[in-house]
Amino acid sequence: MLQLFSNSFHLFNSGFLPDAFDALDPNGNITIKWDVISWTPDGYVAVVTMFNFQQYRHIQAPGWTLGWTWAKKEVIWGMMGAQTTEQGDCSKFKGNIPHCCKRDPTVVDLLPGTPYNQQIANCCKGGVINSWGQDPETAVSSFQVSVGAAGTTNKTVRVPKNFTLKAPGPGYTCGPAKVVKPTKFSSGDGRRITQAMMTWNVTCTYSQFLAQKTPTCCVSLSSFYNDTIVPCPTCTCGCQKNGTQHGNCVDQDEPHLASVVSGLGKNNYAPLVQCTSHMCPIRIHWHVKLNYKEYWRVKVTITNFNYNMNYTQWNLVVQHPNFDNLTQLFSFHYKSLTPYGAINDTAMLWGMKFYNDLLMQAGPLGNVQSELLFRKDMSTFTFEKGWAFPHRVYFNGDNCVMPQPDSYPYMPNAGTVWKVSSLKLVVTLILSMAFFFATV
Repeated sequence: MLQLFSNSFHLFNSGFLPDAFDALDPNGNITIKWDVISWTPDGYVAVVTMFNFQQYRHIQAPGWTLGWTWAKKEVIWGMMGAQTTEQGDCSKFKGNIPHCCKRDPTVVDLLPGTPYNQQIANCCKGGVINSWGQDPETAVSSFQVSVGAAGTTNKTVRVPKNFTLKAPGPGYTCGPAKVVKPTKFSSGDGRRITQAMMTWNVTCTYSQFLAQKTPTCCVSLSSFYNDTIVPCPTCTCGCQKNGTQHGNCVDQDEPHLASVVSGLGKNNYAPLVQCTSHMCPIRIHWHVKLNYKEYWRVKVTITNFNYNMNYTQWNLVVQHPNFDNLTQLFSFHYKSLTPYGAINDTAMLWGMKFYNDLLMQAGPLGNVQSELLFRKDMSTFTFEKGWAFPHRVYFNGDNCVMPQPDSYPYMPNAGTVWKVSSLKLVVTLILSMAFFFATV
């Protein structure tokens, strides 16, 4: 019981809070919009579009999975841009067989390379959706569905219920479908406006606590002015099992490491981590590297300890008061986030396409890094009391566990500096005198 309380206090004190509200992205959500674009003799045709309005939380491979329950006895006659994972029992149908007869269908996106006659706009990306902050144009996914045994007017259609979204695992909670004003569409030349027959929206929000019971990343710290390297807290994301066979992790010195990893396959949702003291799939290291007269420099390194995952389109969110004076950034993209209005203290960083936007699995290539150059604001700048270290760090939208503040690398005080300088001076004098007398 004491250990459980200690772990809970540690997670609370380090910013790992079990709720769906994200202070750095308070309005972030995934909105699923159903537009009925035409009626059929026994139902309707709808275009379903998923908008990822989250600033920095994206959906990576193996992609999204969308589910719902029909309100009546609807069937899916056909789909474009997506497919259901199971057909269900369609034995009562003669001749034309529906695409899916299940009352609770599960839908997945089609893969890249799908024939054009099976595609619609914004489909067929393997379920991968970018974050709104990184690229709004690729933060959308769509498919078309032809529904039968359903209503054929606005008054007889019954909206589906019990929506579920996995992206790719748990974490999202979806509200009920709400009928809204029909969506309006503009023609290519902008001279004609059409509208949907009927539109309803579903809003899904993310909770890190629902996604996983333990954190997924941690932060370590170091600086040029102190030899101490502050590691991630022990057992941040779990603890190694006792015994020589760890079971829940892989030793990097394992003689048959390659065969163990290759046998499991990449992009498996369950992480297979390298054995470390913190047991986290991801570690972010913040190193205060150099101090200039008017600037100071930081090196950021992201290391992947997960043998089961290549992180595509990864991103990092860092909160620090000096981001309002970020002067230069190397090899990462940067976007300022202002969750508190005019206060510019939060940055989103991500990799450059075809260069370092893919964080490889654990191993020699499993890291990306960059350096940040900040201009000093002399009214606030200091290296004391841990000011040079971030207040909060997110990786792929998940809050990373920080070390305890009292363990941060501290700035040597003036007395320590004077003692060290005096000692160096005394040693220098002694060596000089010894050299002088030796040559006389």
